[in-house]
Amino acid sequence: MIQWMQRHKKYLIITIWISTIAFVGAGFVGWGQYSYGDKAGSVAKVGSVNITMGELQKTYSDLYSQYNKMFQGNFDEEKAKSFGLQKQALKQLIDQALIINLALSYDLEISDKEILDEIRTQSYFFKDGVFNKEIYKEVLLRNNRNLKEYEEDVKKELLIGKTFKLLPVKISKNEEKIIDTIVSIADKIDYKVINDKQINIDTSDAALKPYWEIQQQNFMSEVEYEVEYIKQERVSNEYEESKILEHYNANKTHFKDVDSKLLPLEGARASVIIELNDKATKEAALRAYVAYKKDELKKDVEVLSITISASNNLFGIKAFEKISKLSQKSPYLKPVIVNDEYFTFKLIKTNPSKMKSFQEAKKDILPMYVKEQKTIKLLELAKNSLATFKGTTTDFITNSDAIKLTKLETKQANEFLISLFSSKEKKGFIILKNGNVVLYNILEQKLLSNTNTNPNNSIVRLKSALFNEGIVKNLQNKYKTEIFLEGL
Repeated sequence: MIQWMQRHKKYLIITIWISTIAFVGAGFVGWGQYSYGDKAGSVAKVGSVNITMGELQKTYSDLYSQYNKMFQGNFDEEKAKSFGLQKQALKQLIDQALIINLALSYDLEISDKEILDEIRTQSYFFKDGVFNKEIYKEVLLRNNRNLKEYEEDVKKELLIGKTFKLLPVKISKNEEKIIDTIVSIADKIDYKVINDKQINIDTSDAALKPYWEIQQQNFMSEVEYEVEYIKQERVSNEYEESKILEHYNANKTHFKDVDSKLLPLEGARASVIIELNDKATKEAALRAYVAYKKDELKKDVEVLSITISASNNLFGIKAFEKISKLSQKSPYLKPVIVNDEYFTFKLIKTNPSKMKSFQEAKKDILPMYVKEQKTIKLLELAKNSLATFKGTTTDFITNSDAIKLTKLETKQANEFLISLFSSKEKKGFIILKNGNVVLYNILEQKLLSNTNTNPNNSIVRLKSALFNEGIVKNLQNKYKTEIFLEGL
C-alpha cells in the first residue's frame, strides 16, 4: 500500500491540489466592476452579465503580477503570450460571471452592511489593530482604485461566496481516513545540496561567439536621436511694487504658511517674485522657440548638438519621450523644463536600431551565457553524481518537516519537500528556484501513526473546489457565452 502510494503521490496530492488552486485562483483573482447592459463597451457577455474591457485589463494585470513574482521579475510580454495570459484572464471573468448569473437567478443580494463588515475585517486597512478609514482611502489611492470600484469588487466576491454557501459539501469517514493516510506518509532520505559555485566556464571569444551567432537577433542597438537644442537660462528681474501686488492679489492661494493659512504680502514677497520670474522665463523660452523655428535666433543664442538614446540621455525621461515622437516633418519641440531650465529641441536625424556587433553585444551576452552554461553543467554534475553521492541522512520526514532539513533554508526546504512528495522516483534530483540542485535517495518509507488533527478544513476545501469546478462546467451549458474580442 505504502509503495503504491509512494509511486502515485504525484496524482494523489499534486493533481488534486492543483485542481483546488486552479479553481480558487480562477475565482478570486482580479475583481472588477460588472454591469448588465448590452454588449457596447464589453469584451464578452455571459448570460445577462457583461464583461468589460476594464475588467479584462485589470485581471490581466493582476495575473501578470502574479507570474512575475513566480518568475522572480523575469516575466515579460513574450512569456505572457506563450502562457495565453489574456485567455486565462478572460476565463476567470467568464467563470465568475457564470456564478453571478446563478446568484441572480436565486435573487441573492449583498447589503451595504455586509460590504462594510467585510472591508472592516481586512487587515491591510488597519491601524493599531483596528480598521482606519483614512488608511483605507490611502491604500486604494496608492493602488489607483476608487472606493466605489473597490466596494463593487467586495460585493462581487461576497455574492459568489454566498452562492456557494447554498451548496454545502459534506465529508465521509472514509475521506477522512484517505487524507490522514496521505499526510502521514513519511520518508527517510539521504540528500545533498549542490550549486554552481565551483563550476568554471570558458568565457573566451571562441566559446562565446557561437552563442552570440544564435542569439544575435535579440541584441539590437538603441534608437538614437541627433538633435540640436537651445537653452533658456532662468530670468531674474526686478519688479515694480504694483506688479508684485497685482500678482499676489490674483494668486493669494499659492502662498500659505505651514498651517495652510494665507500669507500676507510681506511674508509671500519672495515667493511672488519667484513665480514672476518663472513666468518671465517661460515667456522668454517660447519667444526663442518661435524665433528658432523661423530661423531668426539672435546671434548670441548658442545652438548645441548632441546624440541621445534611452540609456544615454541628459534630459530626463519625459523630455526623451517627447523627442522620440518628433519627425522630419515636425522637428521642433516646444520648450520643456529640465532641472529648472527650459530647453527647445530640433530633431536633425533618427538613427534606427540595428543589430549589434559581437564586441558591442559581448557585455550583454556574457552573463546570459555563463548562467546557461552553469545550469547545463550543474545538471550534468547532478546526473553523474546521483548513483554514488553521499549526503545527509534524515529521520522520517513528512512534507511539513522543512525545519529538519538543516542543509537548506526553510523556503528552499519547503520547495524541495513539495517536489519530493510529488515525485514517483525513489532516487533523483530536484532543481530549486534559486538554481541549486538537491540530490535525494529515499532509504525507507512508512506511515506515521499521527492523525490529522483537523482534517475537515482540508477535505472540505478539496471537495468544495472540485464540486465548484463541476458547477461552473454545468453552468456553461445553461448560460450562453458571447465573446466580442477577436483572438479570444
